[in-house]
Formats: sequence, C-alpha cells, structure tokens
Amino acid sequence: MGKGDKQPLAKLRLDKWLWAARFFKTRAIATEAINGGKVHVDGTRAKPSKEIEVGTSIRIHKNELEWTVNVAGLSKHRRPAAEATLLYTESEDSITQREAATETRRQQYAAHPQAERKPSKRDRRLIHRFKQSHDD
Repeated sequence: MGKGDKQPLAKLRLDKWLWAARFFKTRAIATEAINGGKVHVDGTRAKPSKEIEVGTSIRIHKNELEWTVNVAGLSKHRRPAAEATLLYTESEDSITQREAATETRRQQYAAHPQAERKPSKRDRRLIHRFKQSHDD
C-alpha cells in the first residue's frame, strides 16, 4: 500500500468529515462544536474521534440553524464547496426548518431600521447639541 493507492474509505473520524464537508472552517472548530454538544450522531452525542460511515445520520446545530444530514460519502481532504455537498444528503424537513428560521431572522432584522452610514463629524456635533439641549 503506497501513497498512490486509491481505496475508498470505509470509516472516517467525525471531526475530519465535518471539516471536509465544509460545515466548519477548521478541525479545531469542529472538535469544539462536537465537544460542546452541537453535533449528534444517530441521535446521541458523539466524540470527535467517533468513526462514521456512509449512511450515518448526523444532526449539526450551528449559528441558530440546524442541519440533519445523512453521510453519502467520505473524504479525508477538504474539496471545493460543490464537491463537499456530494458528501451528504440533507433531509427535506431539515431544509424547510432551516429556510423558515432564516426567513424569520430576516424579517426580525428588517423590522429594525438600519442607518445607511456612520454619522459624520458634523452629524455627531448636531446629535450632541440636540442631546445637551434636551438634558436641561
């Protein structure tokens, strides 16, 4: 078995797979999320060294969003995003829940008016004068 042998993987560490599938930017962040209980394998908490295989169900909670995916492939290497999506299939329920959560957050954000730009020095002076005049 030399370096050129290309045998398909039977099992892979959970933290490596999450990194390769681009759910987390680094393995260290993936490990931290797993240890923090943000990742469940087949319905139970897992450790970063948990060996996963094709067909394993993984639930990932990240940034107020949740993915429920089934492992469709294994890769030790981080590939482009288009190839990384081939490593898993997301359930329909997961997609609809994530889209609903995103839409809810978007509506909450739209309800709060945002300033178009930072106040200029002149604007800050005017604001300061206005506040000073109303403090009396």
